[in-house]
Amino acid sequence: MDDLAFLTYSFISIFVIVNPISGVVTFISLTSHMTFEEKNILAKRAVILACIIALFFALTGKTMLNLFGIDVDSLRIAGGILLFHVALDMMFAKVSRESITENEIHESLERSDIWIFPIALPLLTGPGTITTVIVLMGSTDDMGQKFLVILSILLAFFVCLVIFLFSRRIYRHIGYTGMLVFTRIMGLFLAALAADFITTGIWNVYNAFSSVS
Repeated sequence: MDDLAFLTYSFISIFVIVNPISGVVTFISLTSHMTFEEKNILAKRAVILACIIALFFALTGKTMLNLFGIDVDSLRIAGGILLFHVALDMMFAKVSRESITENEIHESLERSDIWIFPIALPLLTGPGTITTVIVLMGSTDDMGQKFLVILSILLAFFVCLVIFLFSRRIYRHIGYTGMLVFTRIMGLFLAALAADFITTGIWNVYNAFSSVS
Protein backbone atom coordinates (compact mmCIF):
# COMPACT_ATOMS: atom_id res chain seq x y z
CA MET A 1 0.00 0.00 0.00
CA ASP A 2 1.52 3.35 -1.05
CA ASP A 3 1.67 6.32 1.31
CA LEU A 4 -1.35 8.16 -0.10
CA ALA A 5 -3.53 5.05 0.07
CA PHE A 6 -2.31 4.31 3.60
CA LEU A 7 -3.03 7.90 4.70
CA THR A 8 -6.53 7.69 3.24
CA TYR A 9 -7.16 4.30 4.85
CA SER A 10 -5.89 5.50 8.23
CA PHE A 11 -7.89 8.74 8.15
CA ILE A 12 -11.14 7.03 7.15
CA SER A 13 -10.63 4.31 9.77
CA ILE A 14 -10.13 6.84 12.56
CA PHE A 15 -12.83 9.26 11.39
CA VAL A 16 -15.44 6.51 11.06
CA ILE A 17 -14.91 5.18 14.58
CA VAL A 18 -14.73 8.68 16.13
CA ASN A 19 -17.90 9.52 14.13
CA PRO A 20 -18.26 13.18 15.18
CA ILE A 21 -21.48 13.72 13.19
CA SER A 22 -23.22 11.08 15.28
CA GLY A 23 -21.75 12.66 18.42
CA VAL A 24 -23.27 16.03 17.54
CA VAL A 25 -26.67 15.03 18.98
CA THR A 26 -25.12 14.07 22.32
CA PHE A 27 -22.87 17.13 22.29
CA ILE A 28 -25.80 19.48 21.69
CA SER A 29 -27.90 17.86 24.42
CA LEU A 30 -25.07 18.25 26.92
CA THR A 31 -24.34 21.88 25.99
CA SER A 32 -27.87 23.15 25.29
CA HIS A 33 -27.84 25.31 28.44
CA MET A 34 -24.52 26.96 27.53
CA THR A 35 -23.84 30.14 25.63
CA PHE A 36 -22.22 30.03 22.18
CA GLU A 37 -18.82 30.98 23.63
CA GLU A 38 -19.02 28.44 26.47
CA LYS A 39 -19.98 25.70 24.03
CA ASN A 40 -17.02 26.49 21.76
CA ILE A 41 -14.55 26.53 24.66
CA LEU A 42 -15.86 23.16 25.83
CA ALA A 43 -15.64 21.75 22.29
CA LYS A 44 -12.00 22.81 21.94
CA ARG A 45 -11.05 21.35 25.32
CA ALA A 46 -12.84 18.06 24.65
CA VAL A 47 -11.43 17.52 21.16
CA ILE A 48 -7.87 18.45 22.19
CA LEU A 49 -8.01 16.05 25.15
CA ALA A 50 -9.48 13.28 22.98
CA CYS A 51 -6.74 13.84 20.40
CA ILE A 52 -4.03 13.69 23.08
CA ILE A 53 -5.45 10.41 24.40
CA ALA A 54 -5.50 8.92 20.90
CA LEU A 55 -1.92 10.09 20.23
CA PHE A 56 -0.78 8.67 23.57
CA PHE A 57 -2.10 5.20 22.78
CA ALA A 58 -0.81 5.40 19.20
CA LEU A 59 2.71 6.09 20.47
CA THR A 60 2.71 3.72 23.45
CA GLY A 61 0.35 1.00 22.24
CA LYS A 62 3.07 -1.30 20.88
CA THR A 63 4.98 -1.04 24.18
CA MET A 64 1.82 -1.91 26.11
CA LEU A 65 1.18 -4.91 23.89
CA ASN A 66 4.75 -6.11 24.38
CA LEU A 67 4.44 -5.61 28.13
CA PHE A 68 1.44 -7.92 28.29
CA GLY A 69 2.77 -10.28 25.62
CA ILE A 70 -0.08 -9.56 23.21
CA ASP A 71 0.47 -9.77 19.46
CA VAL A 72 -0.93 -6.95 17.36
CA ASP A 73 -2.90 -9.47 15.27
CA SER A 74 -4.65 -10.73 18.41
CA LEU A 75 -5.65 -7.13 19.15
CA ARG A 76 -6.69 -6.74 15.52
CA ILE A 77 -9.11 -9.69 15.82
CA ALA A 78 -10.48 -8.64 19.22
CA GLY A 79 -10.74 -5.02 18.08
CA GLY A 80 -12.50 -6.08 14.90
CA ILE A 81 -15.15 -7.91 16.93
CA LEU A 82 -15.60 -4.83 19.12
CA LEU A 83 -15.85 -2.51 16.11
CA PHE A 84 -18.39 -4.80 14.44
CA HIS A 85 -20.54 -4.64 17.57
CA VAL A 86 -20.34 -0.84 17.52
CA ALA A 87 -21.13 -0.84 13.79
CA LEU A 88 -24.30 -2.83 14.38
CA ASP A 89 -25.44 -0.28 16.98
CA MET A 90 -24.73 2.51 14.49
CA MET A 91 -26.59 0.82 11.65
CA PHE A 92 -29.63 0.38 13.91
CA ALA A 93 -29.23 4.02 15.09
CA LYS A 94 -28.64 3.06 18.71
CA VAL A 95 -26.42 4.81 21.25
CA SER A 96 -23.38 2.56 21.24
CA ARG A 97 -22.67 0.97 24.62
CA GLU A 98 -19.00 1.02 23.65
CA SER A 99 -18.93 4.80 23.84
CA ILE A 100 -21.59 6.10 26.19
CA THR A 101 -24.87 4.95 27.71
CA GLU A 102 -28.14 6.84 28.05
CA ASN A 103 -27.73 6.88 31.85
CA GLU A 104 -24.28 8.43 31.55
CA ILE A 105 -25.67 11.14 29.28
CA HIS A 106 -28.43 11.93 31.78
CA GLU A 107 -26.08 11.95 34.78
CA SER A 108 -23.60 14.19 32.96
CA LEU A 109 -26.09 17.04 32.59
CA GLU A 110 -25.24 18.24 36.10
CA ARG A 111 -21.46 17.88 35.74
CA SER A 112 -19.11 20.81 35.19
CA ASP A 113 -16.36 18.72 33.58
CA ILE A 114 -18.38 17.11 30.79
CA TRP A 115 -15.62 18.05 28.32
CA ILE A 116 -13.54 15.33 30.01
CA PHE A 117 -16.27 12.79 30.66
CA PRO A 118 -18.27 11.82 28.72
CA ILE A 119 -17.33 13.93 25.63
CA ALA A 120 -13.55 13.45 25.31
CA LEU A 121 -13.65 10.02 26.90
CA PRO A 122 -15.40 7.84 25.90
CA LEU A 123 -17.62 9.61 23.31
CA LEU A 124 -14.73 10.63 21.02
CA THR A 125 -11.89 8.41 22.20
CA GLY A 126 -13.42 5.19 23.45
CA PRO A 127 -12.11 1.61 23.32
CA GLY A 128 -12.84 1.42 19.59
CA THR A 129 -10.74 4.49 18.76
CA ILE A 130 -7.91 3.36 21.03
CA THR A 131 -7.90 -0.11 19.45
CA THR A 132 -7.94 1.35 15.94
CA VAL A 133 -4.94 3.66 16.43
CA ILE A 134 -2.90 0.91 18.11
CA VAL A 135 -3.65 -1.53 15.29
CA LEU A 136 -2.85 1.05 12.61
CA MET A 137 0.49 1.88 14.25
CA GLY A 138 1.28 -1.80 14.73
CA SER A 139 0.39 -2.71 11.14
CA THR A 140 3.56 -1.15 9.72
CA ASP A 141 7.25 -0.93 10.63
CA ASP A 142 7.83 1.95 8.22
CA MET A 143 8.44 5.18 10.16
CA GLY A 144 6.99 7.22 7.33
CA GLN A 145 3.68 5.36 7.52
CA LYS A 146 3.67 5.62 11.32
CA PHE A 147 3.93 9.38 10.86
CA LEU A 148 0.98 9.17 8.45
CA VAL A 149 -1.09 7.50 11.19
CA ILE A 150 -0.22 10.39 13.54
CA LEU A 151 -1.19 12.82 10.78
CA SER A 152 -4.47 10.95 10.27
CA ILE A 153 -5.29 11.29 13.97
CA LEU A 154 -4.62 15.03 13.86
CA LEU A 155 -6.70 15.48 10.70
CA ALA A 156 -9.60 13.41 12.04
CA PHE A 157 -9.80 15.39 15.26
CA PHE A 158 -9.38 18.69 13.41
CA VAL A 159 -12.46 17.81 11.35
CA CYS A 160 -14.16 16.74 14.56
CA LEU A 161 -13.41 20.14 16.12
CA VAL A 162 -14.85 21.99 13.13
CA ILE A 163 -18.00 19.86 13.28
CA PHE A 164 -18.45 20.48 17.01
CA LEU A 165 -17.86 24.22 16.66
CA PHE A 166 -20.62 24.35 14.03
CA SER A 167 -22.71 21.63 15.68
CA ARG A 168 -25.85 23.72 16.16
CA ARG A 169 -25.80 24.93 12.55
CA ILE A 170 -25.20 21.40 11.28
CA TYR A 171 -28.08 20.06 13.35
CA ARG A 172 -30.34 22.87 12.17
CA HIS A 173 -29.61 22.11 8.51
CA ILE A 174 -29.62 18.31 8.40
CA GLY A 175 -31.80 17.62 11.45
CA TYR A 176 -32.14 14.47 13.53
CA THR A 177 -33.16 12.37 10.52
CA GLY A 178 -30.02 13.42 8.67
CA MET A 179 -27.94 12.43 11.68
CA LEU A 180 -29.53 8.97 11.68
CA VAL A 181 -28.88 8.50 7.97
CA PHE A 182 -25.23 9.55 8.34
CA THR A 183 -24.81 7.30 11.39
CA ARG A 184 -26.10 4.29 9.45
CA ILE A 185 -23.74 5.02 6.56
CA MET A 186 -20.78 5.32 8.93
CA GLY A 187 -21.90 2.10 10.59
CA LEU A 188 -21.70 0.31 7.25
CA PHE A 189 -18.15 1.59 6.66
CA LEU A 190 -17.19 0.63 10.20
CA ALA A 191 -18.54 -2.89 9.71
CA ALA A 192 -16.37 -3.22 6.60
CA LEU A 193 -13.37 -1.97 8.56
CA ALA A 194 -14.11 -4.45 11.34
CA ALA A 195 -14.32 -7.30 8.82
CA ASP A 196 -10.95 -6.23 7.39
CA PHE A 197 -9.40 -6.19 10.88
CA ILE A 198 -10.74 -9.67 11.70
CA THR A 199 -9.85 -11.36 8.41
CA THR A 200 -6.37 -9.79 8.28
CA GLY A 201 -5.71 -10.75 11.89
CA ILE A 202 -6.85 -14.35 11.39
CA TRP A 203 -4.80 -14.67 8.19
CA ASN A 204 -1.65 -13.32 9.86
CA VAL A 205 -2.10 -15.60 12.88
CA TYR A 206 -2.61 -18.58 10.55
CA ASN A 207 0.55 -17.72 8.59
CA ALA A 208 2.52 -17.32 11.82
CA PHE A 209 1.46 -20.77 13.04
CA SER A 210 2.12 -22.30 9.59
CA SER A 211 5.67 -20.91 9.49
CA VAL A 212 6.40 -22.25 12.99
CA SER A 213 5.08 -25.71 12.20
